[in-house]
Parts: sequence; C-alpha cells; structure tokens
Amino acid sequence: MTSASTPLPQSRRLVTDLPGPKAAELLSRQKAAVPAGVASLMQTFAVRAEGGVVEDVDGNRLIDLGSGIAVTSVGASAPRVVAGVQEQVEQFTHTCFMVTPYEGYVAVAEKLGELTPVPGPTRTALFNSGAEAVENAVKVARAFTGKQAVAAFDHAYHGRTTLTMALTSKSMPYKHSFGPFASEIYRVSGSYPYRDGLSGDQAADRAIDQLEKQIGAASLAAVIMEPIQGEGGFIVPAPGFLQRITQWCRDNDVVFIADEIQTGFARTGQWFASEHEGIQPDVITTAKGIAGGMPLSAVTGRADIMDAAHPGGLGGTYGGNPVACAAALGAIETIEQDDLLQEASRIEAIAMEHLRAAQKQDARIGEIRGRGAMLAFEVVDPGTGEPDAALTSAVAAAARSAGVITLTCGTYGNVIRLLPPLTISDELLREGLSVITDALAAH
Repeated sequence: MTSASTPLPQSRRLVTDLPGPKAAELLSRQKAAVPAGVASLMQTFAVRAEGGVVEDVDGNRLIDLGSGIAVTSVGASAPRVVAGVQEQVEQFTHTCFMVTPYEGYVAVAEKLGELTPVPGPTRTALFNSGAEAVENAVKVARAFTGKQAVAAFDHAYHGRTTLTMALTSKSMPYKHSFGPFASEIYRVSGSYPYRDGLSGDQAADRAIDQLEKQIGAASLAAVIMEPIQGEGGFIVPAPGFLQRITQWCRDNDVVFIADEIQTGFARTGQWFASEHEGIQPDVITTAKGIAGGMPLSAVTGRADIMDAAHPGGLGGTYGGNPVACAAALGAIETIEQDDLLQEASRIEAIAMEHLRAAQKQDARIGEIRGRGAMLAFEVVDPGTGEPDAALTSAVAAAARSAGVITLTCGTYGNVIRLLPPLTISDELLREGLSVITDALAAH
C-alpha cells in the first residue's frame, strides 16, 4: 500500500477481487455496527484518495467517476484544500460563528457574493449540508414574502430531512416509510425533453398553468429547481424553460431558488449551471463541491430576501465551521488558479465522444446528456425506449467490481451518471469510460 508521503499513482490496479480479505472483515464489522439503512455501493473501504483515484484497504486502486457524489470536484486531497485545513486546525477548530465570529466565514460569504449569478447586493449564510441549505432557503423565502407554499418539480431531489423529503420527488429509497412530510409543499411538471417531447415553452406553459391553478401566486412563497436535475436523472431542461419559470416568479413576487448543490462550483463548465440557462436566481443553495470534501453548505441570495429573517433566526452550532471555510477558500482558489472550468469542458468532450461512439454500436444507450463533468446516459429497451433499471444496476455493479466507482440515478433507476473530478487525466477518464461501456456490451 502506498505511504501517505508518496504520491498515489493515478492508475487502476486490482490486486484482489472486491471485496478483498481486509474489506470483507470490515464489511462484517459494518453489518454489526451500522444500520442497514446506511448502505454502501462499493464493497470495499477507502484508506487514501488523491486526484481521480481511491485506494482501498487491500491495496486496490479504483478510478473515481463519482467524486463522492460531486464533492471532490477539485480532486481528492487537493493540495490547497489540504493546506488550508491543516493551517486552520492548528489555529482553532471551532468557536461557533454565532458566538465568536471569524474571518473565514466572512471571506467565504464574500466570494460567493462575487461568484453566484444572483442579481444586486447579496448576503450568504453558511450551514453544514445541502438539505440544511434548502431548508434555510425556504425559511428566508417565507419570511420575505409572508407566504407559505413552496413548489418543486417532478424528478426533483432536494434532501433527506422532513421538509426536503417533501420537496424530493422519488419515493424509494428517499421517502418510503418515512412520512408524514412537511405541509404546504406542491409538485408540478418540469421539463424532461427525452421523455415528454416538449419544447421549453410548451413545458413552461404546462408548469405555469399548474402553478396558477393548483397553488396560486398569492399563496406561493418560492419555486425551487435544480438547473440540471441530479438524482432525477441528470435531466437538462429544454431551452427556454427556466427563463420562463424565473420570469413568471419575478412577475408574481415569488422567490426563485436554484438548487445548485450538485451543479455548482465548475461542475458543468461554468461556476453555476444557472449561467448556462441565462437566469439570475433570487436565491442559490450550494454544498457538495464547495469545500473539497469538508462539510459545508451555503444559501446566497438577494440582500433584501436574506435580511428578511430576524436576528438569530438563521444559524446552527457548526454552520460555517472554520476548518470547512478554510477548505472552501482552498477549493475556490483551485478552481480559479487551475482553470477548472476549462477542465470540465475537456471532460465533456472526451466523454461525449466515447459515449456517442458506443451508442452507435448499442441501441440500449438512450439519450446521452449533461454539461461539463456532469454527464449521464439512459439505459433503455431498444425496441420500446422503456427504462431498463435491472440492466443499469447490473452494468454499474460490473464496473464497480472491475475497479471503477460508478453511480446510477434517475426516477426510473435507469441512468448511469458520470461525476469525475475535474482534475482527472484523459487516460484515466477514457479507461473508466471503457470499463463501463465494456460492461454494458458484456450484458
């Protein structure tokens, strides 16, 4: 096994089957100590990660095409992130910003104010998780508007807390048996071009009709949507859809919240996916890629909206932890200094070329979609176009057994998603893609 002082080779290597003997022992311990509800995809245990490779307890090296679900976008153990964390840990690990504040929190808020496409003066509040950010975005929208209702879209994913489960569309595994959920949450149709066949204007007309008839703008505090729906299947809305929805919100005094938790921080080839759509959200929620692997999330919004919450109404003991803030500043610097926006575009070009070539040979690859390093393809019945969840699961499992961390998603369970770190090499990316498409061809 590679020592911590030696760079981790950026190559795939399997020295045992997965799980290896040490991993098998740990799996037994996990089963005895961890509830079944906390399930793990990979049947092994990490001991080290750098760049686009994860090393396990048995010395296997795995290609990482998941980035911890879009978290280690700047690469695992990114040097600026590690250095920032180490320096901050030596100074102090916690004071609680609500008790004794510190500069790191303010610096992160300032950077998000500069980077996010929110119009006008902004304010930012920091939290721990994406779900926490979404809950607080809803809180400030309700406080600002004096209204209660919140609308989300089909295929949405916004978290696992009681409120965010209500916003999340998919039942299994996120909502099944966990209700009742928060009230005054409504769901409307979104835009899923591959399956609904609608233009952006047609899908927007349908959604706006539902918003007006089922809820009414007079009762609606906020509309929340992921610019690219993540867990729902990496669904890119038809052109013009989001512009129409945000304009309707603006015309009707409804806060538009862009959930950029998975799409943010250079993942799509822009700082935020909203920029691809030409929209300026009133509020943006961020997490995942914000801090290179440390737990941090944020709500950034128009100053008048964010200031609507009374003093003490926002916060939390660990929100904006100083170590996580140092990591965030290191991650943001890495994106800026290493031009990772361009790296996302590089990844898109390589992956799209590979997947389109595979699609020509295999009609079971339905739509290939996404932006930057947030890409996916649907696995379908070639005769009917119906989702094939069983095949998707089998292909992903085969790829993981071959040493490639592979994630699935989609309301119908038939989407293989690609979220490689933006620092992954061309060679490692191509190898990982080949393992996945070879696994499909073998089934």
